[in-house]
Amino acid sequence: MTDTAPAPIPAPVRLLVCDDHVVVRAGLLALLGSAPDIEVVGEAGTGEEAVALAAKLTPDVVLMDLQLGEGIDGVEATRRITSAPAPTPHVLVLTTYDTDADITRAIEAGATGYLLKAERPEELFSAIQAASQGRTALSPPVATRVMARMRAPRPTLTDRERDILGQLSQGLGNRDIARALFISEATVKTHLGRIYDKLGVDTRAGAVSVAKEQRLLP
Repeated sequence: MTDTAPAPIPAPVRLLVCDDHVVVRAGLLALLGSAPDIEVVGEAGTGEEAVALAAKLTPDVVLMDLQLGEGIDGVEATRRITSAPAPTPHVLVLTTYDTDADITRAIEAGATGYLLKAERPEELFSAIQAASQGRTALSPPVATRVMARMRAPRPTLTDRERDILGQLSQGLGNRDIARALFISEATVKTHLGRIYDKLGVDTRAGAVSVAKEQRLLP
């Protein structure tokens, strides 16, 4: 009889944590320290710091908050990390925000998964493992919103609303849009309100992001 060699123990997932709240970050580090198959190799408090550390430390996964106070937000940090020269880490968003616009922007920026901070620790650990293998990990409420978005018919915009969206995508403010389209600022605001309602967003960036996703721009 020959002895069977024991299966090799897989290396722990190397993780970089980015959250601008010191107390929240400390809590995450303490929690993640209890997971034997996860090794936190760095922590960042800003998006710029996360981008720099991701390049320097080459983690397997970056755990990314969306709202980061000063500097670039989590979406832009995700975009820079995932578009850097290979090898690039996978980015798992961990946030309290679950609006359609936030989810869309994060996924378009290259996030592998999107998790809410209300999830149980076991779910967080599983999502980190999934992200390290390039598998999508979504909180149930997020998955529900994504599926609903996919099943919902595309919103119908008027020609004027499409015109305003086109101007919005170029970064123009209400006054400049009004001048470009020869309408009043009040009319622009009215149309923007209708556009937000139709697209299910509440910000200009969200409107542009959803419009690009659904190919609504003129």
